Amino acid sequence: MNQPQLTVATGRRPLDLSFRPVDFDSLPIINSFLQRECSQSCDYSIGGIYMWIDFFNYEYCIVADTLFIKGLSEDASRRPSFAVPIGSLPLGEAVECVKSYCARYGVAPLFSAVPDDKLESLAALGRCEVTPLDDWADYIYAATDLAALTGKHYNKKRNHVNRFMADNPHWTLEPLEGQTLADADAFFAALPADSDEVMAEYERRQCADVLRHYSRYPFEGAVLRGEDGAVVAFTAAEVIGNTLIIHIEKMNHDVAGAGETINKLFAAEMLRRHPQLKYINREDDAGDPGLRYAKESYHPLRLLHKFNVAFL
Repeated sequence: MNQPQLTVATGRRPLDLSFRPVDFDSLPIINSFLQRECSQSCDYSIGGIYMWIDFFNYEYCIVADTLFIKGLSEDASRRPSFAVPIGSLPLGEAVECVKSYCARYGVAPLFSAVPDDKLESLAALGRCEVTPLDDWADYIYAATDLAALTGKHYNKKRNHVNRFMADNPHWTLEPLEGQTLADADAFFAALPADSDEVMAEYERRQCADVLRHYSRYPFEGAVLRGEDGAVVAFTAAEVIGNTLIIHIEKMNHDVAGAGETINKLFAAEMLRRHPQLKYINREDDAGDPGLRYAKESYHPLRLLHKFNVAFL
């Protein structure tokens, strides 16, 4: 068995890591680290971790006030991989802890879904191979743009919202709680599946799970009702620093403008609740052309690119 090597930065042996499954009881402590980090990446949010826990086999470890997440890489290889550690340990020491763990268990030290703002500092820590994850970039928007839809490039979006409000003059937007939560659950259960692909089916099951255990997630959401009081759309998201991360947005596609309307109204409502918000992350498109077109149609400020970093 390989022995842990001394860290370059301090001369101390790397701390031993022991991972355990992420569960509901662990979410508050994990969230405390995520809130301190304030990453814009959806992978550094409770929804990004817990909604995909079984798909990526996420586990966690907290050592020296630092959070380590282990799972499977966000590419076709699905190799064992790690998130960039966050917390009090200097990055170099934390990475040495991961390398020591990998040597102990005979796996290659791979960091997956590394956001672009962490790439340079991570890659500077040793000889490595960097591979872009083209299908996993997050779409980042100005919160005020989505809340107001002003300007010529949003003409079509405004027209869809105006159509919905003309067709449904007694519409309501209600918090996702109590009876509205139960109504959203029933609405979602009756929606046809978007796709029979593995990831789409998994995402559908996890959305249903969120609705069943909603109070255990640090989410805020809303339900849009149409003219007859029936649910036509709902959404759920979480706030990380100055960024709102949209994890779920479902609508009745037969109701004209339902999707555009809940998008706009919820953005405006969350800006009212959280004046510090500057950005909205509508997550990645997973390489789906339809999703890519829909996300691009809202004119993102930028794409938050992600990478695999494999130390050699």
